[in-house]
Amino acid sequence: MSEMITVGEAIARTLEQYQVEAIYGVISIHNLPIADAVGQRGNIRFVPARGEAGSVTMADAHGRFSGLGVALTSTGAGAGNAVGALVEAMNACTPLLHLTGQVEKAWLDADTGFIHETRDQLTFLKASSKRAYRISNANQAMAILNKAIQEAQTPPCGPVSVEIPIDIQGAKIPASLVTAAVRPATPAAMDAAIVDALWAQLKQAKQPLLWLGGGALESAAAVKKLADAGVTVISSTHARGVLADNHRASLRAFHNSPSVEAIMARCDFTLVAGSRLRSNETRSWTLTLPEPRVQVDIDPAAASRNYLMDQTIIADCSTLLSALAAKAQGREWGNSAWDEQVQQAVVAAEQALREQCGAYAGLNDAIEHALPDDGILVRDITVSGSLWGSRLFRAHQPLKNIHSLAGAIGMGLPMAIGAAIANPQHKVVGLVGDGGLSLNLGELATLAQEKANVTLLIMNDGGYGVMRGIQDKYFGGRQYYNELHTPDFTALAQAIGLQAWTVSRAEDFQAAMTEALAMPGPSVVEVRMGEIGALRFAGPPQKTLY
Repeated sequence: MSEMITVGEAIARTLEQYQVEAIYGVISIHNLPIADAVGQRGNIRFVPARGEAGSVTMADAHGRFSGLGVALTSTGAGAGNAVGALVEAMNACTPLLHLTGQVEKAWLDADTGFIHETRDQLTFLKASSKRAYRISNANQAMAILNKAIQEAQTPPCGPVSVEIPIDIQGAKIPASLVTAAVRPATPAAMDAAIVDALWAQLKQAKQPLLWLGGGALESAAAVKKLADAGVTVISSTHARGVLADNHRASLRAFHNSPSVEAIMARCDFTLVAGSRLRSNETRSWTLTLPEPRVQVDIDPAAASRNYLMDQTIIADCSTLLSALAAKAQGREWGNSAWDEQVQQAVVAAEQALREQCGAYAGLNDAIEHALPDDGILVRDITVSGSLWGSRLFRAHQPLKNIHSLAGAIGMGLPMAIGAAIANPQHKVVGLVGDGGLSLNLGELATLAQEKANVTLLIMNDGGYGVMRGIQDKYFGGRQYYNELHTPDFTALAQAIGLQAWTVSRAEDFQAAMTEALAMPGPSVVEVRMGEIGALRFAGPPQKTLY
């Protein structure tokens, strides 16, 4: 007779089959059979986050690099705490498996007040995930788990939640139900006729523009060849680094700079590759994109979602762009004069941003100087992250400058931890504000316990700096509810056992960042912005906000 094991152990064995390196979670009475099995087997690192939101955000960051992030939460309020982080993973199209407990099958949806019970948990998981499943039969648990992982990893990727009643987690099943890993569904082969037709359109253009989104993250080689051939390239902030900033054809992510818009207006064809064309990057879809416009996306539902397209090609961006790049024979578009104009536009955009950042442009430069070339910047939604972090800080490779796409604050610290654990040989800088950090402040203890190779840079302006800017611009300067009591973050970090520095003068940026980044493991640098000067930002560059 086959060996009998618990569903919890079968889950642990299955995750090993997928070569999962780490599980991020908060243990609970309603997920202990899974956690216990992982602990007994000792093959997967378990990272004990201090909150479910943090655990899913860490798994999100890990999944962006590894191809599958895994988070374990409790049921009810515990699963509810994860919703915001799941929404972020949905926006980022992160392959992520969210395992959550459930009450015993007998009490499911009974509204009896059973501990951790919530009414219709599956509905809010469906709303915040790509898909959500409930396991109702122990013998089918591994089949559903494999299906969930396959869906999470199939483009367009996203988080998939699986809720498992506690009695099913402890039930015995044959070990033979643990099967080999299931590969994600593969896109259809590229139709050569579609490639030929698109290439013919490109060739007719005098100066095509390629707009890159997150769907093109794996297209760096193809994009470089097209850029070498003279295609002008601009990227979403998520796709920064797919084409290196220093390439002569790169407009980087300066979408809303007048000098860059002037260059874009002179293009006569737009190819949008794997991008939603988000509101922040298009002034709420009022930015003019050259026509004709062709969109490439793996998701059929993306067709003309935000801009009317002349054609939408449903295809994997990497496959299609590689097929186009293979047709390029040397220089196809533009010339040295055009290259010079592109670079002048970028220089003008960068100079304007540096002037806006003032002294803090020097902080950007200090990090660039001290952080190794393979280092990673993870930035929260904060004034610094939205200004110098998003567009001024270098990006020469994909996934070296990552952030929250959903726009929620508070994810910077756990995202930095997940990025560091996924990349143990790379130094990570986590850029956060004092307001956002407060949402996940407990994860400082996770940072210390896990010894993650993160230098956390806290931009402390004593409140919500973005809100101050918006209230100043749109509400007659009336300032309400944006002043926050903040701790001495340096002393707090030291109390947790972290090496920490305080910077109160711009002249000290270089020395502090050099020292902190040279130290392996976790550290904290607190920048006292009140003593250095304000950094002004009035919210997203929208045509109309209020």
